[in-house]
Amino acid sequence: MGFIQLKSRAKINLSIDVVGKREDGYSLVEMIMQSIDLYDIIKIKEIDNNSIKIRSNSSNMPLDRRNIAYKAAELFKKEFGISKGLEIYIEKNIPIAAGLAGGSSNAAAVLVGLNKLWNLNLTETELKNIGVKLGADVPFCISGRPALAQNIGEELTDIKGLPYGTNIVVCKPNLFVSTKDVYQDLNMKVINSRPNTKFLLNKLEEEDLESVSKNMVNVLESVTSKKHRQINEIESIIMGANALGALMSGSGPTVFGIFKNQEDALNCKLELLKRYEQVYFTNNSDKGVEINV
Repeated sequence: MGFIQLKSRAKINLSIDVVGKREDGYSLVEMIMQSIDLYDIIKIKEIDNNSIKIRSNSSNMPLDRRNIAYKAAELFKKEFGISKGLEIYIEKNIPIAAGLAGGSSNAAAVLVGLNKLWNLNLTETELKNIGVKLGADVPFCISGRPALAQNIGEELTDIKGLPYGTNIVVCKPNLFVSTKDVYQDLNMKVINSRPNTKFLLNKLEEEDLESVSKNMVNVLESVTSKKHRQINEIESIIMGANALGALMSGSGPTVFGIFKNQEDALNCKLELLKRYEQVYFTNNSDKGVEINV
């Protein structure tokens, strides 16, 4: 019986701009995506019958076909006509429904894992083409390399990401935010502040961490922070702890801060832990899914 174990990493957005809408209602976006070294552990093993079982250390997510990891396994089996059963164990460390692509990252790990387990030798591009059927963030999570994401988020261009070893603090307040509602409530006519994507890409290229951090913009933040004061509250604590910059990731509610000094970052984490439970210190990464050898 085959078995494989993988890391599936979270992502943050250094910028999000919404540049239009498609006729089918999907928003057209321009985002800078960066993986971070906060990850779930995915263990996949073959079982005797033809079923898919999801198990987890977390009771906060569905363990049936509503789970995107289940959908990934089901799609993969169907795509290649494979009738082997699977048990997928998800050790959750990435906060759930947080704007960190935790679910998409789990789905990406299932695709990468099954490709390896069943010796299908699919290329990264082929895996991404399957992944986009599950969600717009899945293709990015497969490679995890820093990227400019366009169209609905699935069109990826590799870029230079944050300098190696950048100190990042991530804080998720105990809130639920509906991505769909945030995009629906965004009024395209009254977006006051948009990211200068070209400027940010140039500053990443120059490894100018300060300029990148100070000029990060997420247009969705205006919607989420109006409904939830905690977004601005967390940003204030982060900036008060000597961060170079702070921003909400995705549609929220997670906020992250970028720090020059590790000591400042760790002090900030302690400060945030006085009010919030889910606070993490991490670094940037240029990997998404990684097979544990």
